[in-house]
Amino acid sequence: MLNDPSLPIWTEEHLVTRQPRTGRRKFLESAGCGLAALAGGAGIYTWLNHAAQVNGGGPVAPVAAAGGPKGKQLIFVFLTGGVSHVDTFDPKPKLSANDGRFGGDVLPLPTLKTLRLLGSPFDFSPQGESGICISNLFPYLSTVADDLCVLRSMYSTTAQHVQSVLMMHNGSERIPLPSIGSWLSYGLPSLNPNLPSYFVFCGEDPYGGAQVWDSNFLPPEHQGVRLYPGRNPIPNLTSPAPNLSLHDLERQMLHDANELFASARPGDLNLQAREKSFDTARGLMHIAPELFDLTEETEDTLSLYGVQDNDNKSFAWQCLMARRLIERGVRTVELIESGTDSDSNWDSHFDIMRHVPRARAVDQPLAGLIKDLKRRSLLEDTVVAICTEFGRTPWNENTKGRGHWSDAFTCLLVGGGVKGGFVYGATDEIGYRVISDKLHVRDYHATILHLLGIDHRNLTYRYAGRDYRLTDVGGRIPREILL
Repeated sequence: MLNDPSLPIWTEEHLVTRQPRTGRRKFLESAGCGLAALAGGAGIYTWLNHAAQVNGGGPVAPVAAAGGPKGKQLIFVFLTGGVSHVDTFDPKPKLSANDGRFGGDVLPLPTLKTLRLLGSPFDFSPQGESGICISNLFPYLSTVADDLCVLRSMYSTTAQHVQSVLMMHNGSERIPLPSIGSWLSYGLPSLNPNLPSYFVFCGEDPYGGAQVWDSNFLPPEHQGVRLYPGRNPIPNLTSPAPNLSLHDLERQMLHDANELFASARPGDLNLQAREKSFDTARGLMHIAPELFDLTEETEDTLSLYGVQDNDNKSFAWQCLMARRLIERGVRTVELIESGTDSDSNWDSHFDIMRHVPRARAVDQPLAGLIKDLKRRSLLEDTVVAICTEFGRTPWNENTKGRGHWSDAFTCLLVGGGVKGGFVYGATDEIGYRVISDKLHVRDYHATILHLLGIDHRNLTYRYAGRDYRLTDVGGRIPREILL
């Protein structure tokens, strides 16, 4: 891991060594003025909140989760469009046995009366020593069944693409809020000051666009850095300076100009964020060439993921890059698989067989990522969350496909302190509704934060007169899935 001694460093014990910008005397003087203005001002809490931001902190320090953290980093894999739970990780023999019948004839529910059930065309079989049933869509993921924690009782409150994508990323389907990666960047110290804490691989714009990885009201340096799969994942990273000495002089001149400009505007968070982005970009210029160069990777590793010669775009390449970023201390790496074109994502309205090419694209890379992390002793420190926006209906839409369904779907967790080879929760006989151990998306978020050592109730940020958190007023941690 490369460190620039001129940059602030956080240790892995979460102790900050950087010096505050505001001295003790100046802080106390300012605090006196703030106290004197309480009667006509916004109050001491608001003032202290601003003071904390100016000094690089937050208004409420996150309290460690009980039992201590198992994981340190997160790989967040998002499969766009809505993966069908009843065709992947939640087998429903009764659904297949009643293919073509009206749902109301199978379950006594008025809402199913006129809906014709659609059995899965895929075969399920028990995998690994744990015997978790997985469909033949995922022959490679089946080989790591004993590492998977399958959450079959997920549900949400919306079945619309944009709202569901925002919910899975920031906990609210109604308004854009900070993404989970931004919350982690804000709540946990950097493991490598030369790299951003939050990277997002995204070739095509997702539903919701850049709101998906936005920091929103959090300090802007916590926004995700988008990586474009291809020859130049980070645009404009190469310095135009013809030699290193000239570049150093230009950098020093820019730093001095920024310091002079900022000194006349104390407390401007946008200026601080911009200056920090320059520092991070400087670090990236040193690290990125080596980071994106796969020549050091063995043929065995490339084959494990399914990376082909001269490949720098595929989902396999992105998974391998995620492991390399984790190795170099990036806190959160997100992989957004596919964009908003329903013909090339998991939104299989017209034919559920469209899941086949999508599964083929992600199956081997995800299994390779899990195996690679495990053999490098990284999986115990890394939480891998594999999720989607919602599930799909057990009935058809007068086609061979399935509609959106948010009342029941499946997500996965791997590593970082969760039980492998474990199934949590259950849906009914056709996958229509959750019948035990319901898990809302906010419960999923709360669990991820817990695995990374954060009590989700205490990771808060005051904005517009309210304390916000990723899990809002919800969040339940299913203790049964924890090691």
